[in-house]
Amino acid sequence: MAAPWEDVLRNEAAVQEAARVAVDAALLAGVLMRTEGEPNASDVVNYAPFTLLPSAVPSALFEQAYAVQQDFNVLVDAISQNKEFLEHTLASTIKVDDFTARLFRIYMQVLEEGLAQPVFLGINRSDYMFDHGVDGTPALKQIEINTIAASFGGLTSRTAEVHGQVLKVLGKSKEASCLLPNNPSKGLALGIAKAWELYGSPSAVVMFLVEEVQRNIFDQRCVENELWNRNIRVIRRRFRDVFEKGSLDDARRLYMDGQEVAVVYYREGYVPKNYDQQNWEARLLLERSRAVKCPDIATQLAGTKKVQQELSQPGTLEKLLPGRAEAVARIRATFAGLYSLDVGEEGDKIAAMAIADPDRFVLKPQREGGGNNLYGEELRQVLEKIRDSPERTSYILMDKIKPQPAMNYLLRAHSPLQVSECISELGIFGVYVRQGKEMVMNKAAGHLLRTKAIEHADGGVAAGVAVLDTPYLV
Repeated sequence: MAAPWEDVLRNEAAVQEAARVAVDAALLAGVLMRTEGEPNASDVVNYAPFTLLPSAVPSALFEQAYAVQQDFNVLVDAISQNKEFLEHTLASTIKVDDFTARLFRIYMQVLEEGLAQPVFLGINRSDYMFDHGVDGTPALKQIEINTIAASFGGLTSRTAEVHGQVLKVLGKSKEASCLLPNNPSKGLALGIAKAWELYGSPSAVVMFLVEEVQRNIFDQRCVENELWNRNIRVIRRRFRDVFEKGSLDDARRLYMDGQEVAVVYYREGYVPKNYDQQNWEARLLLERSRAVKCPDIATQLAGTKKVQQELSQPGTLEKLLPGRAEAVARIRATFAGLYSLDVGEEGDKIAAMAIADPDRFVLKPQREGGGNNLYGEELRQVLEKIRDSPERTSYILMDKIKPQPAMNYLLRAHSPLQVSECISELGIFGVYVRQGKEMVMNKAAGHLLRTKAIEHADGGVAAGVAVLDTPYLV
């Protein structure tokens, strides 16, 4: 699956020149992040890391990933409405994983009180790798689906322009013209705008719920500016602001600083370190409100690894999507092997199999964001430690996907320019809006390609491992 850049990779002078052009093009286009030294100030910024050249992606697999995204949107939404399924699937996990348990308690409390939220907005990103099996034929295999704070829809909207410029400088204008337009930030904003409109209060605002440390602010600003362009007011607040100043009226409308909030768009709240006791209380206040949460807590739970593993069980998809055999087949075709480590004979067998051959598998905890998965010797050590403990049920086991590496340059600020053997991960953004029982929007909203050197097993752009990329279809 070679891209047509072999000649470039051998020409050091051309690479040096192209890298200088690429960095300036990225700064011009706004492919930006704040610096680690000053993560909350925009006085000094730098380019977000990216590849010098676009990476080859098989066009058939790219099209397959887009074609199945609406099915995944429907599936995530169906899971979020199925209390029985979530209770049953997460029963063992919430006994041993405190974070999932606390989310689940809020979910049950909100259900018992009765949902005030009339409109539901999902923004998810389904991530895939290209598995080169025994016969070498590439296949699309899903890594995970992110149902909360799926990022880089903004910066990736600007990355293709940079790669187009690089290819032109390298004398490859024809190839540059083949790069696909891609604007997830517009698609994500369309979903938020639709939810805001259906909420039905023209003076209400959209609230981005953001982290204390905001290095990736420009990615969010891309989506935010799309909303301002539609004359929708946007405010940015943290959990602690909600705790100190948030309130509900008798109709459970949410107010921040006296402004009614129509939509809460979470770019925070997906890992345990995002919460202290105050933040948990703020989260409960938000979930009890009438505001459209993106995601609501049920949809966040639908994105857990344990749910992903349960979906691979025979018959599960058919129960969740009755009468939709074609959608079920499209979804199932993307699944890698997934295994439960629940207590019992079957779980014991799976644990023993992974300990005996750790390089075949990935061990995944119930966590979003890169850098949590375990591989190889580390996987074996952890499993040996917890094999006889209920703690193992807080993990799932997955077949390790074996993509075919390709050579590229990864451009990072203050790092030497050197060629690396790389693998890529393709994400498709999905957006849906439901009002009551009616799905009023369901679309694929663009793509994100991230690439990393093969020595880094796990981790995304925000974790400092992967870099932004653009697919070149082959």
